[in-house]
Amino acid sequence: VRRERMGHIELAAPVTHIWYFKGIPSRMGLVLDMSPRALEEIIYFASYVVTEPGNTPMEKKQLLSEREYREKKQEYGPRFSAQIGAEAIKTLLDDVDVNKEVIELKDELKNATGQKRTRAVRRLDILEAFVQSGNELSWMVMDAIPVIPPDLRPMVQLEGGRFATSDLNDLYRRVINRNNRLKRLLDLNAPGIIVQNEKRMLQEAVDALIDNGRRGRPVAGPGNRPLKSLSHMLKGKQGRFRQNLLGKRVDYSGRSVIDVGPHL
Repeated sequence: VRRERMGHIELAAPVTHIWYFKGIPSRMGLVLDMSPRALEEIIYFASYVVTEPGNTPMEKKQLLSEREYREKKQEYGPRFSAQIGAEAIKTLLDDVDVNKEVIELKDELKNATGQKRTRAVRRLDILEAFVQSGNELSWMVMDAIPVIPPDLRPMVQLEGGRFATSDLNDLYRRVINRNNRLKRLLDLNAPGIIVQNEKRMLQEAVDALIDNGRRGRPVAGPGNRPLKSLSHMLKGKQGRFRQNLLGKRVDYSGRSVIDVGPHL
């Protein structure tokens, strides 16, 4: 059971999945037709994004700095809405009509050339993959984090009474601590800027858990060694697939190569 049963952490605020946002090309960027830099500003609370321009001269997906946002709020009041962080990304993803986008992109491809054509082809591939797989676009933003079974992130007692533990436990602990702190701040009705800062820290903790070092400096443990995240446990020669699943001893010798499934 300790190798099978999973738990989960309910998050106090949604966070984006770093694989979709930081991959090359950025899947999230292609779906929303936005640059990865713009997405980064929204996700890490540097800029607001207009989610509903209403009857104002602003455009949907327009970025606003903190100061611009306050000025526009004074000028237009509730006539428009702008959001920040993963909540904003989720709203934008919910607004995408995938089937309509696919039809429009197919029309666009009839006449497009050069860079426009390349980008349209990439966007079409991603959107069609979402349709065929039955996945929702908004699932790129997570409200809960799965926790892998304890036997896959062991903790053993050493001779001197100290404990040696898997890096994943440290990464999960960071997520739990920041999540609990955010819940407390929300209960206390803390000022917006403090809550935003804590949400950003939660996003960074989840990023480090999924793929440490993918964005900026990796989270380090004792001796300044980067902690091994979920991605590091799966990929490469020492990862779960090649080392453990293909490395089993069998009666007959053979060689194996991992390949991407053409129908994924």
